Amino acid sequence: MTAAATGIGRIGLVCVPTPYQGQDKAIEFYESIGFTKRTDVPMGDSYRWVEVYPPEGTAGIALAPPPPGTEVTPTQTGITLTTRDIDATHASLKSAGVDVDAEVSRMGGPVPAMFWLRDPTGHSLMVVEQGDG
Repeated sequence: MTAAATGIGRIGLVCVPTPYQGQDKAIEFYESIGFTKRTDVPMGDSYRWVEVYPPEGTAGIALAPPPPGTEVTPTQTGITLTTRDIDATHASLKSAGVDVDAEVSRMGGPVPAMFWLRDPTGHSLMVVEQGDG
């Protein structure tokens, strides 16, 4: 099946469950690591739909509350952020007080240098070094 057949062309948003009471703190966190809030609108009677985007690329993160009665559990999001200088990014985030791994992991071969960071809800995101090629 082709994209033309399904109409699906790209990833637009990844939804990261964020408690309604924690959305402002999450927005502040993502803005502190370079994201821009593009959407913040009421959703239903007591929710907000919030979208943040990194400075490059087209996919963003929706910081959306879970369905009523559902608890938010910190998880590995599967989101991978890229940087051209892993050591500088790690040092910058660490000095800014972001919850990052103690060290950059270097596994060698085709696996890029990487580390994990955690947002205020406890969700993990991976940061990897991406070369120019």
